[in-house]
Amino acid sequence: MLKVISFKICPFVQRVTALLEAKQIPYQVEYISLSDKPQWFLEISPNGQVPLLVTESGSVLFESDAIVEYLEEAYPALQPELGSEQRALDRAWSYLASKHYLVQCSAQRSPDSDTLVERRAKLDSAFSKVDLALADCPYFNGTALSMVDIAWLPLLHRAAVIEQRSGYDFLSGFPKVKHWQQALLATGLAEKSVSADFDDRFSEFYLSDQTLLGRGENCNSNESDQACANSSCC
Repeated sequence: MLKVISFKICPFVQRVTALLEAKQIPYQVEYISLSDKPQWFLEISPNGQVPLLVTESGSVLFESDAIVEYLEEAYPALQPELGSEQRALDRAWSYLASKHYLVQCSAQRSPDSDTLVERRAKLDSAFSKVDLALADCPYFNGTALSMVDIAWLPLLHRAAVIEQRSGYDFLSGFPKVKHWQQALLATGLAEKSVSADFDDRFSEFYLSDQTLLGRGENCNSNESDQACANSSCC
């Protein structure tokens, strides 16, 4: 059976586990602490990061981009009918998502309103681009789940937890992305691809009293920032 080495609130890991869940591939998860990485982990992880995927043959794969490409090639594809051009486009849109995982993490940890506005601008740039690309369909490529959906799920899931627990909506102003978020959450993949205590562990880190969103203070963003205007942190 496949094994995923994970940190509980890592978005890169969730991209991998969400794909495993979508493909209904059996797997095990072993969690580690990133602040106290065990020696056995450091010995098998070339970059010292999660996720790792231990294959059934015992090979250790690292880097989430490489892992999801392996899973898409080694197991039945989510959309086997796609041509090479569309697969390349899907990879590009997926890379755009994964490049913004840490951008989102940084924005969520903003200690004050000025920092939040600055960091959110980078995230908004990605959301605005994908909002323009989305059609009036539940998923990125239409009615069937795709690799792009899997790549964006960690971003959209975390935005949902932030909104639910703080009232701040990172997706305000992006109606198609908001609709997409709801469609992906309705699949149940978000909950299935994280630990049972994910929401609490995530909130302990990103909604602590060290963060603006955790303290529920005034956003103090400019008047054109509709997200702050609609947020209960204002």
